[in-house]
Amino acid sequence: MKSSIIKLTLVSIAENCMQLKGMVGAADVVKPADKVEFYSPQVKETPIYTISDDIGSPDSTFTMSSINSSGDVKSPGDPPEKKFAESDPEKQPLSGKKEERWWTTLMQIAVPFFIAGCGTIGSGLVLGSVKNWEVFLQVKAIFVLVPSLSGLKGNLDMCLASRLSTQANLGNMRLPREVISMVVGNISLVQVQAIVAATVVSMFAVVVNTITDRQFNGSYVLLLIASAVFTATTTCFVLDFVMVIVIFASQKFKVNPDNVATPLAASIGDIVSNSVLAVTAAYMFEQIKISLWQPIALLCVYYSLLPIWVFIGWKNKYTKAVLTTGWTPVISALFISGVGGIVLDQAVDQYPGYEVFQPIVNGIGGNLVCVQSSRLATHLHQTAIPGILPENTRIIEWPWRTLFYGTPAAKIARMLLILAVCGQIVFMIVADVVFRGFVSLQFVFGVTYVLCSVIQVMVLLYLSYILIHFMWKKKKDPDNAAIPYLTALGDLLGSVFLGLAFLILSIFGMEYGNNVQ
Repeated sequence: MKSSIIKLTLVSIAENCMQLKGMVGAADVVKPADKVEFYSPQVKETPIYTISDDIGSPDSTFTMSSINSSGDVKSPGDPPEKKFAESDPEKQPLSGKKEERWWTTLMQIAVPFFIAGCGTIGSGLVLGSVKNWEVFLQVKAIFVLVPSLSGLKGNLDMCLASRLSTQANLGNMRLPREVISMVVGNISLVQVQAIVAATVVSMFAVVVNTITDRQFNGSYVLLLIASAVFTATTTCFVLDFVMVIVIFASQKFKVNPDNVATPLAASIGDIVSNSVLAVTAAYMFEQIKISLWQPIALLCVYYSLLPIWVFIGWKNKYTKAVLTTGWTPVISALFISGVGGIVLDQAVDQYPGYEVFQPIVNGIGGNLVCVQSSRLATHLHQTAIPGILPENTRIIEWPWRTLFYGTPAAKIARMLLILAVCGQIVFMIVADVVFRGFVSLQFVFGVTYVLCSVIQVMVLLYLSYILIHFMWKKKKDPDNAAIPYLTALGDLLGSVFLGLAFLILSIFGMEYGNNVQ
């Protein structure tokens, strides 16, 4: 009798395992490349299995309770799944374990947004004051570097902020040992990407400068590469530590890091990047007149450190996958930002004041779209599994549904558009007063400026919705791949739209500063 009961129990366990296997297979979770492990039934806890894919780490574990009715993976400790009416999709929380109040979300986004706006104003004023320095007049290719090096905060530091914010929201930043490993690995990864990316974009600037000036100067090549590498690595190193502090502070004060981390990264990113680039380039310009040993020595030091950073990133489980597969978005984004740099190089001599407002338009657009993309990525990590979108979610939606009403993302998009309008009005006036010493803006210029910046933000928010859901469907982590493209497109679209605005205003004789006597 006893043996028959044991036999019946074993048969029941086997049948349950077969049913579970069929259920997981139907949900398209397990594929030949995936790995599922079932642990001993003698353990009284909920059975655990592991899933390996392009996004998740092989060490990731989920309990049986983390599978919802549609086959999506939920984070351990999440509340029971809720059913939302299709007629009101905005009630679905976009980020976090419970829905945030709209005023809480708005305040968490608005405060760092306006702090970041001060950084973009400072960046524009720095660029406006240094454009007449000898190095900027003699080596015009430096203007090509400006958007790309400023965009590195989106390619690298904002990706870092988005990755750490997602891990914080998933509850994976609690054990000190794991946190230290995660931070060290990510910092080493960013240093590798910064050195390689700065070298690539400086070579792009050299090619553009050679084509436009129809001459090649070897000493200027060393100046550009040394200045770009030093600027990228220094800026990223500073911002990385700022990001870690911000995310830990967000956890302590119960603030969603998706709302504050990326804007605060940008708040000092632009101004630090432009300031370091200007000072370094001016110093190197004076040194190459005497000898070339200083830029050569600087490059030797950084390229000698590169294998060390690669080794640390390769041995770290949090960054190994990104180190080997995350280069396409970074390099592609650099070339997109480089095209925006060509627009800046051509417009800065034709339209006075363009260099003051261009960093503001680009920075604000990039900051806002990074907030949205970071929240969308966290939402997908919490409610879906790689390759499967949440219920009633499509990759391509109508712009109205993604920007105003009809999807969970529309609620945040409306707030970001309101912040874009209000913020650009404030930043435009402040930048004008600081740059000119008094208010010199005309009404037509103000309307045109705000209109072009809002159109840029609308395009970026719509593209972010499509791009992030497309990457998730293709089992690519949006935290690593989406933000570089979006910030680079923000630089390109902002430069082009602002250039068109200055061009149209100049045709009608209403360009910036024409009323200044």
